Amino acid sequence: MEPMFPAAQDAGLTELAIEVIRQSAALSASLHPVSRRAVAELVRSMNSYYSNLIEGHNTHPIDIERALAKDFSHDSAKRALQMESAAHVEVQRLIEKRLAEQPDLDICAMDFLRWVHREFYARLPEEFRQVRTPAGEDKVVAPGEFRQVEVSVGRHVAPAFRSLPEFLARFQAVYANPALNTVDRVVTAAASHHRLAWIHPFLDGNGRVTRLITHAYLVKARIDGHGLWIVSRGLARNHAAYLAALAGADTHRQDDLDGRGNLSNRGLLDFCTFFLQISLDQIRFMSNLLELDGLQRRIVGYVDRQAGIGKLQPEAGFLLREALLRGKIPRGEAARVTGRPERSARRILKELLEQNLLRAETEKGPVRLAFPARVAGYYFPRLYPEGVEANEE
Repeated sequence: MEPMFPAAQDAGLTELAIEVIRQSAALSASLHPVSRRAVAELVRSMNSYYSNLIEGHNTHPIDIERALAKDFSHDSAKRALQMESAAHVEVQRLIEKRLAEQPDLDICAMDFLRWVHREFYARLPEEFRQVRTPAGEDKVVAPGEFRQVEVSVGRHVAPAFRSLPEFLARFQAVYANPALNTVDRVVTAAASHHRLAWIHPFLDGNGRVTRLITHAYLVKARIDGHGLWIVSRGLARNHAAYLAALAGADTHRQDDLDGRGNLSNRGLLDFCTFFLQISLDQIRFMSNLLELDGLQRRIVGYVDRQAGIGKLQPEAGFLLREALLRGKIPRGEAARVTGRPERSARRILKELLEQNLLRAETEKGPVRLAFPARVAGYYFPRLYPEGVEANEE
């Protein structure tokens, strides 16, 4: 699978990597840390939605939210999709928790790859663990186990299963190299994304595991904007181009000007360029959505709309805006923030908590902003595709 990096990286790829680093850092500084964590919760669900959508599985964001609350549909097909979506969110949380507790964790190691696959597939419904091989055999995917059969994906014939340990050892040795600088790590996130998909270590689930590993790589390299952006949205919205870029990097070396490895250097360079362009586009998209003045206007606009149909008091917007800017608000400040008498202010606060627009860790503790799926389309337009915006009915 050589080259592992695009040989003789051109200036354009380096400039893209630097811009990803710069704009991701600026994005992570745009919100109060408490509000930022609340947005990151929404982004995790969005990552699940788009990563599964790439595989052809479409689960409405509100159904993902319900699944995370263990509120599953009675319809078996819908329930299975909910379980899959919840599994993706839960495994991403586990990855982030492990990295926070073990910052030196080697996420390119075979054990970590198996752990991610095991945690994901152990949460899937039985019907999603059953696959048919190219030879027409029905097999059950064993969580965390490397494949024991030969596979092909489109025109790509994956490495023989007996050679997986050698390929994965090379993957780890190159992409976990501690000598890589920050710019190198950005390019590595792109290159390793393709090479892991190319190795195709598991019988099924390689796409989602690869995207989870890429997310882990960005988190570990501290270029994920504290969880405020994901690449999966851009890959899903450019699905045909994503598949074409993957296939292009699958191709063998074309001529003497196409590197010195078995695979095309030009194809890998094109894939890395595509991947970083998509990443930068998503960082800019989230930066625009999280621009404070615009976000405050949309939050207050939502409250005004709800007030017009009698579901909220207009002053509720003051509390939501204050929570956005300050992170947390002591309950005793509700009257000051709303400008209403104490009893009226408590009633407004109670409505916001009941509608999950504010949350509190304890019954009497301070409140913080929350982003339930039903308001995503109002607060963050175009977060989801048109027609799938998770608005209230």
